Amino acid sequence: MTNWKHTFHSFLHPRVITMLFFGFSAGIPLLLIFSSLGLWLREAGLDRSAVTFFSWAALGYSFKFVWAPIVDFIPIPFLHKQFGRRRSWIFISQITVIISILMMAMTDPALGNNQLRLMALSAVFLGFSSATQDILIDAYRIESAPIRLQALMSSTYIAGYRIGMLVSGAGSLLLASFFGSEINSYNYEAWRYTYFFMAFFMLIGIMTTLLIEEPKNNKIFERKYSANTYLSFFFIFVVAILSFIGVFLLSSEISIYLKNNLEHIINNRNLSNFIIEFLRLTLALISAVIIIIFSIKLHLVNREIFSKCYLAPISDFFQRYELKLALLLIILISLYRISDIMLGVISNIFYQDMGFSKIEIASIVKSYGLFMTILGGFIGGVLSIRFGLMKILYIGAFLTVLTNLLFMLLSTYGYNISLLYFVISADNLTAGIASAAFVAFLSRLTNISFTAMQYAIFSSLMTLIPKISAGYSGSIVESIGYTNFFLIASILGIPVLLVIYFTNKYLKFS
Repeated sequence: MTNWKHTFHSFLHPRVITMLFFGFSAGIPLLLIFSSLGLWLREAGLDRSAVTFFSWAALGYSFKFVWAPIVDFIPIPFLHKQFGRRRSWIFISQITVIISILMMAMTDPALGNNQLRLMALSAVFLGFSSATQDILIDAYRIESAPIRLQALMSSTYIAGYRIGMLVSGAGSLLLASFFGSEINSYNYEAWRYTYFFMAFFMLIGIMTTLLIEEPKNNKIFERKYSANTYLSFFFIFVVAILSFIGVFLLSSEISIYLKNNLEHIINNRNLSNFIIEFLRLTLALISAVIIIIFSIKLHLVNREIFSKCYLAPISDFFQRYELKLALLLIILISLYRISDIMLGVISNIFYQDMGFSKIEIASIVKSYGLFMTILGGFIGGVLSIRFGLMKILYIGAFLTVLTNLLFMLLSTYGYNISLLYFVISADNLTAGIASAAFVAFLSRLTNISFTAMQYAIFSSLMTLIPKISAGYSGSIVESIGYTNFFLIASILGIPVLLVIYFTNKYLKFS
């Protein structure tokens, strides 16, 4: 009885309450890049393929491990003394999130190429800023409270995150409709005011950052380095990123030529586009790595710092699990959410094409779906404790394959409110179960000595391939239709079941 009473009292701990508001701040930006932006672009007259390409703006979430050591290591001048390392970086990341949302609000995608480019840049900036905020909030949570409070802090953070997603998802749709924008009656001012409201909601995160205390448990970089060391580390990082961007952009013209030639050879436009874009991404990444290697050899970057930041967490992972199991784990992490994310990018457009209004999407898909996801998360957590983590991870993946097939049914019947409720119930309940098991799985894989960096790597791998694939979901739908698309999304879940089976043979989780 005392333990239960103590647990409920712990929910009132300031650190636990803080994570509710931080979760809200972290949950706001995501859907402003994905589903809400997708509907805005669709109403502005863009086709499905162009809309889903914008989902690549959120790739910052998939590469956040690249700059996680930067925000972990480098202090911000002036603000560092005033706020401390964590709070100063959180504050800056939240400011940049607000600026990004305001930039999107001031852009009308219906005006053509220049405005679309500005919208794309703003969305990329928002993805980068939001991912940075996620890195820092995770670090703050780990460092600011003892182990006994971590589970409660995680639960309140997730609750806040879901509420933030509800506001930026369902809330933005309701606001856009209220201000007068519909699929056949586009109104830029309606979406402009909607995104202004979303930027205003981010002030909750700003106020939280200003009111909290700096954590006292940050022992990752206790040693103070010279200003030149910090500057050189940051400068080389910036040069590497600029090299990555430059190579990717400069290869644009030749990529068009290569795509056209490859399309004639394999007679598949979507596949040829994917192959060439993947090669561009790889070439850009190689250029950044070469710059880093030469910087270390020329002693422009402190080798010890680089090793501590980037190499030690990776080396630890392969040492603990050995090569064969480590590769299986990487494949599993990379593919587990592929069906879920591919459907998520195209889902709002699908509902709209089936005849559902924004009000119906907001109330059923967003609001009702949110509660089903939370319920599924609770069930997934309980079942994982009762029957074992790997079993529920497998069941979650299996149910994902089945629920994807329900979307085929909805695409056949079209507009049907009762069927939509059924599909959303099954899909979101399954998503909650699978997500709860998967997050617990990633947590079990993480070494507490490298929690922030390793979890950033895992969460980045978790979304990288799915988000790249999701960028082509609109093109695939236009080529083969919704029914076949949902069938493919379901089939993609089958290899995941096989990987879980083989992983479980070598990984002894209870």
